[in-house]
Amino acid sequence: MNTYMKENILIVYYSYSGKTRRIAEEIQRQTGGRISQIYPRQPYPADFESLLKQVREENRSGKLPALLPITESAVGYDIVFAGSPNWCGTIAPPLAAWLDKSDMTGKVILPFFSHCGGEDKGMEQAVRCRCPGTDMKNSLYVLENSGERLLHIVQGWLEQNFPPERKISNG
Repeated sequence: MNTYMKENILIVYYSYSGKTRRIAEEIQRQTGGRISQIYPRQPYPADFESLLKQVREENRSGKLPALLPITESAVGYDIVFAGSPNWCGTIAPPLAAWLDKSDMTGKVILPFFSHCGGEDKGMEQAVRCRCPGTDMKNSLYVLENSGERLLHIVQGWLEQNFPPERKISNG
C-alpha cells in the first residue's frame, strides 16, 4: 500500500449504487485515510425515474436532504476527499448537505466523482462554492466501468495532486 501523507485524512462520500463507494475504498487503500459514508435520513427511490424527479427538484429548490449521523466530521482532519456520483450534472444532494454543515476552512479538499458519461455542469464548482477558504486540488472523474484500471486511475490522480517530493511514509 502506498501511503501519501502524514496528515490526517478523511474520505467522505455518498454512493447510491456502489460506484462512488468503490472509488472511496480505493482511495482509502492507497492513502490509509479514515473512510465514512454519508446516508440521507430518507433513502432515495429505487425507481430511476422517481430518483431523477426527486434529485431535479432538490437541485432546483436548493432544499437538501436531512442526513443520518455520520461517524466522522471534518474536524481534526487536514485532508478531506469528498465523493459523489454525477447526478444531473452536479454533486448529489447528500454530499452538498454534508459539505454545507462542515467547516472546511484551511483544509485540502480533493473531490472525486463517479459518472456514467453524464454531462458535468459544475460538479467541481459545486464543491468549491461549499468549501470557501480551502486548498482545492484537481478533481477525479471515474467512468462507471473503469474496472481493473481503477487502481491506476486513483494512483495517477494522487501523484498529480501530491508530487513525489510530498510523499511521506506513514510507517
